[in-house]
Amino acid sequence: VFVRFYGVSTFAIDWLSMCYMLTYIPLLFPVAWLLDKHGLRPIALAGSALNGLGAWVKLGSLKPHLFAVTVLGQVVCSVAQVFILGMPSRIASVWFGPQEVSTACSLAVFGNQLGIALGFLVPPVLVPNVEDEEKLAYHISIMFFMTAGVATALFILVVIVFKEKPPHPPSQAQALIQSRPPEEYSYVRSILRLLRNTNFVLLMVTYALVSLPVWVLCTLLAFGYDLAPVFVCVCVLSQGEEVNAGRIGLTIVLSGMVGALISGIWLDRSKTYKQTTVVVYIMSLVGMVVYTFTLSLGSLWVLFVTAGVLGFFMTGYLPLGFEFAAELTYPESEGTSSGLLNVSAQIFGIAFTISQGQIMDHFETKAGNLFLCSFLFLGTIMTAFIKADLRRQQANL
Repeated sequence: VFVRFYGVSTFAIDWLSMCYMLTYIPLLFPVAWLLDKHGLRPIALAGSALNGLGAWVKLGSLKPHLFAVTVLGQVVCSVAQVFILGMPSRIASVWFGPQEVSTACSLAVFGNQLGIALGFLVPPVLVPNVEDEEKLAYHISIMFFMTAGVATALFILVVIVFKEKPPHPPSQAQALIQSRPPEEYSYVRSILRLLRNTNFVLLMVTYALVSLPVWVLCTLLAFGYDLAPVFVCVCVLSQGEEVNAGRIGLTIVLSGMVGALISGIWLDRSKTYKQTTVVVYIMSLVGMVVYTFTLSLGSLWVLFVTAGVLGFFMTGYLPLGFEFAAELTYPESEGTSSGLLNVSAQIFGIAFTISQGQIMDHFETKAGNLFLCSFLFLGTIMTAFIKADLRRQQANL
């Protein structure tokens, strides 16, 4: 619809998704420094304000020759994402005690997935594929106005409701961090300590590898962030099955929301970070292998089931990775550790997107998927070498 309305190429529309990757990598470090230096509230205000601003900018692009304005609004929103993505594990640690911190983190990730699910459901309803340019502009304006209204309401709520921290630390680990003199903290030294932490570096690599099927295949389709391998579904479905491809994507997101929530609740009850990570990794590998070898069957219900399993485990890994990183790197900032996990996923994602595209150009879809399976297998082995050095738990004890 947007290719036709703005008269641009599909590649130009792809950049509305890819700009989120490209802004995150260079801006993570200054934003993580701001989070450490100034705390949660200023970051929440900046993120919600930029998201609202970007949404309002897009309202200036309701003419076919104003595609550049839409790109500008999208870039502003992608900058807002840099502020938001590092917050879940930090909010969980600052506000919640040892028996609920992982559940809180998973709920924050759940919220991110809920937004993606709404992105599947709402736009096709608000913007029908009509030929008349004026009618199309009218429907697009409704979608843009609704998005801007919601984003503005959220900014107002953040201004009124969002507080920096509770009156008393919720855990011994958090009390120890808050009692540390500010002059003792150095952001550069914190980064260096993280990169010298062998267990955390292994987690960074394995986190990126388990994210690859999600990042690579979705970017090729330009379906957006954190939606699993819908690309392959479209390859095997006949023309006119775009609606089912969207439903498969929605299935992946919804199952991922359930996986993220269950992952957080399980961690709070069991505290088995290493074991849970290994199990989720193995199940992701099994799911990807099954997915790869059942595509040729051409069965729609098999695609739904296998894609749902992939979404459940791969998205369920997100809060698990954040929380395991917080345990391994305590007392370093959770925003910095989770940000580095995301940066590693973005860098690997860009590199493997290019590689995957080349493989599929020269060989076939199955070869591309087997390429991803091999790296998931490598990640499973590397995960087994991560030592469960649960420093935050030790501080609480």
